[in-house]
Amino acid sequence: MAMEPPSNSSRGGWKSAIFIIAVEVAERFAYYGVSANLMMYLTKVFHQPMATAARNVNNWIGVSAVFPVLGGFLADSYVGRFRMILASTSIYLLGLISLTIAVSVVPLQFRHTVFFTSLYILAVGEGGHRPCVQTFAADQFDDSNAEEKAAKSSFFNWWFVGIVFGATMAVLVVVYIEDHIGWSVGYAILSAAVAAALIVFLVGSGSYRREVPVGSPFTRLAQVAVAAARKQRLSAKEARGVCNEEEDSNLYGGRILTSTARFRFLDKAAMIDGEDALREVRNPWRLCSINQIEETKLVLQLIPIWLTCLMFAVVLAQVNTYFTKQISTLRLHLTATFQVPPASFQVFPGLTILISIVLYERLLVPSFRRLTGHPSGITILQRIGTGLVLSILTMSVAALLESNRLRVARQHGLLDQPTAVLPMAAWWLIPQYVMMGFCDVFTVIGLQELFYDQMPPGMRSLGAAAYLTVTGVGNFMSSILITIVKWISSKAGQPWLGDNLNRAKLENFYWLLAAMSAANFCGYLFVTNKFLYKRIEGEKKEMGLLEDPIYN
Repeated sequence: MAMEPPSNSSRGGWKSAIFIIAVEVAERFAYYGVSANLMMYLTKVFHQPMATAARNVNNWIGVSAVFPVLGGFLADSYVGRFRMILASTSIYLLGLISLTIAVSVVPLQFRHTVFFTSLYILAVGEGGHRPCVQTFAADQFDDSNAEEKAAKSSFFNWWFVGIVFGATMAVLVVVYIEDHIGWSVGYAILSAAVAAALIVFLVGSGSYRREVPVGSPFTRLAQVAVAAARKQRLSAKEARGVCNEEEDSNLYGGRILTSTARFRFLDKAAMIDGEDALREVRNPWRLCSINQIEETKLVLQLIPIWLTCLMFAVVLAQVNTYFTKQISTLRLHLTATFQVPPASFQVFPGLTILISIVLYERLLVPSFRRLTGHPSGITILQRIGTGLVLSILTMSVAALLESNRLRVARQHGLLDQPTAVLPMAAWWLIPQYVMMGFCDVFTVIGLQELFYDQMPPGMRSLGAAAYLTVTGVGNFMSSILITIVKWISSKAGQPWLGDNLNRAKLENFYWLLAAMSAANFCGYLFVTNKFLYKRIEGEKKEMGLLEDPIYN
């Protein structure tokens, strides 16, 4: 995806990114205003069993995070990121208005259908919005400008601060309004916020650097695969040279990607045989440039990283489901008359992130930079891996805290009273929320940067979609895992995850997630050991940016 050539030198930078950040903050405010309390709505209003409600929440979050693949593809290939953000945010606003109507004026016997239809309209809007908005904001920083390139590294951290701020305000304010004033009032506030942000986004439209769609990026990948397959028997001695065309080097500021030794079988796509030599015009399905081949390699090596981060998303899915149900069984009163909504405890990961990012930027990065010489302190893969380790510890802590909650229930004879409030303060469970926030600071932000920085420029919206589908597929996996665990444990005579949380063996489920996360981390270390970061021809190799085993 190429940038518009005229007058872009006066566009972009932080002055443009701020307008784009505003629409994302509002969207996150709205999303968490719905998702944070969805488990409680399904169990309280629709009276769904706990496992059913958890699956419904996971499935909706999963669909919301998978739709971005389609949205990212359309934006990169045909529509452009600006137009996609505009259209998808409008659809998102329509879904919020429909949701407000569903909980306010639709009769209860029809509400289920209208409510879930509205939720999935939101998912469609999410599909166009999420893969484009961060990428579009990052596009406002020019990599060929040293000052703007440096600003982009910090941009991902501060972008996440904006997201967390929106989510935190939703969890603190909107969730309380939904629980104590009314669901319709809460959803109406979310609708108003997105409508206002859409206006702000349009106000800044004249200052944006905009991209020009260049057709399907999958075509370029397919051409490399087909050309390499056609020449699998062609040896280097028989070849009449290689294709060094640089027609797409403008994507990298007039430079091309450095040739690498990974996925050597694809290099044959650039070998010139007798038929190629006779052609006046290159057939892209027979002969590809080295740059195009290297772009394909960039995409291929990200796939194993994507796979080994799915387990992290399974752990993350527990915040919106079982963490919230745990909290609902404990004492939530701040005063004799003021009670904190269970879903409001999701503010603690957000607050942790806000504080941690400032410390990360101001303290950790400079300290590690002095030790490693790396401009970001640690590499992107090291940052992601640190979050994966923390996710193992998080589930271990959650299991221990759940065991303590059950001990209190047992001591007071409340194991068979699922609706009883245990004589235990809900604040005891804050550590598992805080640790989840630390996980986000490392893994989530790391994945955002990895799938932006290491994707070819024409596929960056798809890169953002790929990062988002980690969450989506992880939520689907969580739903499937819940179903499997319930079935196997029921067959064994000791059912887990039943409606009575005091008998649900939730602590065993958390230990299972910790063990699976530990095994997954071993796989992550294996696949990242030979990872090669993108490098531009002639660019000085920076310490740790190439041939970087995760912890070298």
